Amino acid sequence: MLTIYGSPLCPDCRECKANLDAHGAAYEYVDINKSMRNLKAFLKLRDSLPVFDACKENGSVGIPALVLEDGTVTLDWEGWMQEHKLPIVYRESAQVCSIDGKGC
Repeated sequence: MLTIYGSPLCPDCRECKANLDAHGAAYEYVDINKSMRNLKAFLKLRDSLPVFDACKENGSVGIPALVLEDGTVTLDWEGWMQEHKLPIVYRESAQVCSIDGKGC
């Protein structure tokens, strides 16, 4: 099953979740703000996989992070939707959540 690490504080995570829900996609959502266990599970991924290197360099958190059934991790939820021929039906208004005010 698809697993998504995210946060309700993150506009990209909210968009990802809303789009998956709109299509009835099966997934497990791990809210990294809900518990220390969830945060540690995410940080273990983030600290050990090269897919997060650019995020760490530019100060991004690296969510939503999708863990595919084969264990592959991607940060491109829109690309995952396209691969599965699921149109993006929900767009949240543009918000900025980075420290520098230039994006998420």
